[in-house]
Amino acid sequence: MKPQLLKGIEVYSEGKVIKNGYIKIQDQKILELGSIDELINEEECETIAVPSHFKAVPGFIDVHIHGVNGSDVMDGTEEALTTMAATLPREGTTSFLATTMTQEKEQIEKALQNAGQYIQQQPSHGQAEILGIHLEGPFVNKNRAGAQPIQHIIDPDLSLFKKWQDLAKETIKLVTLAPEQPGGLEMISYLKENGVIASLGHTDATYEEVIAAIEAGANHLTHLYNQMRGLHHREPGVVGAAFLREELVAELIADGVHVRPEMIDLAYKLKQKEGLILITDSMRAKCLKNGLYDLGGQQVTVKDGKALLHDDTLAGSILKLGDAVKNVLTYTGCTLEEVIEMTSANAAKQLNVYDRKGSLKAGKDADIVLLDDDFNVQMTFCRGTLVFNKEEK
Repeated sequence: MKPQLLKGIEVYSEGKVIKNGYIKIQDQKILELGSIDELINEEECETIAVPSHFKAVPGFIDVHIHGVNGSDVMDGTEEALTTMAATLPREGTTSFLATTMTQEKEQIEKALQNAGQYIQQQPSHGQAEILGIHLEGPFVNKNRAGAQPIQHIIDPDLSLFKKWQDLAKETIKLVTLAPEQPGGLEMISYLKENGVIASLGHTDATYEEVIAAIEAGANHLTHLYNQMRGLHHREPGVVGAAFLREELVAELIADGVHVRPEMIDLAYKLKQKEGLILITDSMRAKCLKNGLYDLGGQQVTVKDGKALLHDDTLAGSILKLGDAVKNVLTYTGCTLEEVIEMTSANAAKQLNVYDRKGSLKAGKDADIVLLDDDFNVQMTFCRGTLVFNKEEK
């Protein structure tokens, strides 16, 4: 099969921007890239027509997403995960972690078993890739439950986690937990030893408790600011620890609803591009109309860009990752190169897949997003296959 060729575009490669560049794709990988002046054997390629003002950036990686387009990971069906994997490239997402939530043990187990099986058998290309599972809850703090159903929250239970990891065929890659709960530090140490990311979230931990968690092996923070002990001048809390400790890479929901634009700018100034990962934390209503939807057995009202429980608690988002990119560019004044770190590189490094994801480089997966001058997603390639073209929709 002939290599595919994208040419005359701006290529955001590792550490440099190639103004008049090209990318060759073959066998789901980036075969080569560079300046158009260096292009040889063009006649051997199948050229894909692309406007010259388009920017090629690495595919986005969403490490925290519950659902989209009517489907949710907790549905526990192959169809739900297929819908998610087929829909997400529209917003530039080429890989993600299927994220569960606090629920009855049996329901969590059904979702984990389904996702683990799906991950092992998923198509090799043509849709976003599920890189693993993000277990959000039930090992969290009831005082910071947010939209996690309080009646199903339990203390960190190592034997239960081991059972769940077995059910999920060892695909749980990230666990959100509250370190201050009984068994929290023990679980963090176990996760660290076994190559699973321990993330602090839905937590009321004090600054000292966060430091103890970092020393035990925690290196990630679930949706910075949301459902955690805030910053106080006599108690730095979880937010203060996030700002002061480089070990913690912090997720951020950049929709302007969960976090005010000024606080996103503050996080960027303090954590810099290396310390943040943009996420959506989106639920099934994303890509659908205003109305009533289910989240973990709870009724959620979606209206005016917000997803709310009956008591006006935020219940996930309907944010698209491509919109988060535009928002962060606006809120912080950072560069596109810096946003790429926050949407692609940092997540790939955290998940230990930077050898094949997270940047545009020869030999890596051909996960490529083409943006226009206004940073709108125009085309998305998932492992070399063009799966979204805005012109054809």
